[in-house]
Amino acid sequence: MFWEPIAAVRAVVSAANGVARLLFAAQWGGLLTTFKRTLVTSALPYANGRIHIGHLAGAYLPADIYVRYLRMRGQDVVFVCGSDEHGVPITLRALKEETTPRAIIDRFHEQNEAAFRAAGIEFDVYGRTSWPEHHALTQRFFLRLLEGGHIEKRKTQQYYSEKMQMFLPDRYVEGTCPKCSSGEARGDQCDACGTSYDVTELRDPRSAVPGDGSTPILRESMHWFLRLDHFQEALQEKLEGRSDWRRNTLGGAQSWLREGLRPRCVTRDTSWGVPIPLDDPDAAGKCIYVWFDAPIGYVTNTQAWAERQGDADLWKRYWQDPACRLVHFIGKDNIPFHAIIFPAMLMGQSDYILPDIVVANEYLNFLRAGEAAAAKFSKSRGTVIEVGQFVETYGADRLRYYLTAIAPETADSEFSWQDFLHRTNGEIADVFGNFVHRSLTFAVKSFAAALPSAGELQETDRAALAAIPVARDEVARLLERFQFRQAQAAMLELARTGNRYFDEQQPWVTRKSDLERCGTTLHVCLQLAAALARLAAPFLPASAARLAAMLGLEAHDAPGSWARIGETPLPPGTPLTKPQILFPKLEREEVPE
Repeated sequence: MFWEPIAAVRAVVSAANGVARLLFAAQWGGLLTTFKRTLVTSALPYANGRIHIGHLAGAYLPADIYVRYLRMRGQDVVFVCGSDEHGVPITLRALKEETTPRAIIDRFHEQNEAAFRAAGIEFDVYGRTSWPEHHALTQRFFLRLLEGGHIEKRKTQQYYSEKMQMFLPDRYVEGTCPKCSSGEARGDQCDACGTSYDVTELRDPRSAVPGDGSTPILRESMHWFLRLDHFQEALQEKLEGRSDWRRNTLGGAQSWLREGLRPRCVTRDTSWGVPIPLDDPDAAGKCIYVWFDAPIGYVTNTQAWAERQGDADLWKRYWQDPACRLVHFIGKDNIPFHAIIFPAMLMGQSDYILPDIVVANEYLNFLRAGEAAAAKFSKSRGTVIEVGQFVETYGADRLRYYLTAIAPETADSEFSWQDFLHRTNGEIADVFGNFVHRSLTFAVKSFAAALPSAGELQETDRAALAAIPVARDEVARLLERFQFRQAQAAMLELARTGNRYFDEQQPWVTRKSDLERCGTTLHVCLQLAAALARLAAPFLPASAARLAAMLGLEAHDAPGSWARIGETPLPPGTPLTKPQILFPKLEREEVPE
């Protein structure tokens, strides 16, 4: 078969990149041996407003790309997320709107789930922490830690508003950060520097309750604390030698450990949340705090997914079987909770697996035209570009491509409308879309809308075909290392290879002078296009599906399809459909200044 002669060329290309590919093969083979399945989670977004593109770039789009890739490799993978519905931002919004927390979470749970779907983010389940099942599971976590001696009751100082006659949970208090002196620090965490601290360490505290604004005072209150210090040694041992973690994630976790873990309060004076499951008068008017109950939502949501599969115990294969790999995708502000606190909570249950990888992204900031500095995307500060609105205007795949291209993987990155226009037109339209469209157009017009046969292959043909498995393995290697920007760039490089080959072979000339040679050229081009339909599926699922349909490529993203990239070519005579422009170019006036 014509495909076989490229083996020699492939070997030469592989040798040039041999060490990296051998290392990848060893790593991937090890993962297949060690883990039979994978559970992927994305941080639960607060249901107090609509998600924006800064959220998408951090915890959701990279996770979706990774899950789609694993499924194409034939992996058993479950992807869970859901609304975080007990946070103080929810009660604050309810106070401002003079409504109930329930009304707030019902509204935004539905809207955010719809926004994720619009962006092509496909969770297996999108759950809710307000579910009664979640309350019950959170209470079981609490009691098991209590029975193990890892939760203790103690008196503490809490801020109290004399004007409102109420204790103020952490996020009901604002002030000056004790670390960086930002005047907009909230509760027990500063958004400006990402530092966590005790709320009583805030300088110049003030009540954030609408209509209050008074200076709170400290009063004594009884609360329950998780003894994180009990898990210090075990967590240090777990993190030793984890060179596969991103530097920001590992550094953030190790910083907490170097400072020494301290008991952390797990209850708050609030009526909105999971009730403390104790017959104790001191528990009246208090709930388990959101940072404790939110990550347990991953377990609740997996249980809900298992129920929907008709096997209520199926969730245990993903939470209590060491053959499962647990991967968290989060923003950097959630590093302590996913790398330290939640693992400690799981250790205290004794029969749960621990996270194998915590993938934390930095912040995506918004650079306005004419401004020197970018501002952080923030719902609370009104600096947002909502996902649903963006997708409705520009399409999901343009959003997915651009956010991946500028993903804040190792440092904060910037979104700008000018750069969005430049990159989507100049890369996916001019490179990817252009190669696919002209290859299909020539084949449909010149070869009766069918894939032409290949004649005798020349060295340039073999080199172009040999680029397919090289691209496949490079994209896979980078995805396995959670380097999504580089993986997408490696996928696009195959389209660049196709454009160079097309230009060099000049099928518009050979169509008149040597029709067989023209057919060979287009055959090679469409094999590259078929490979792109599969390689692009994790990144640009809607466009990849459209391309696959034009090529008659069935099940382009089905389990096991990744291994077929470069190994099972489209057969000659495959019917082709009239090409459609995958990425119409945007005009300057179509994007904001």
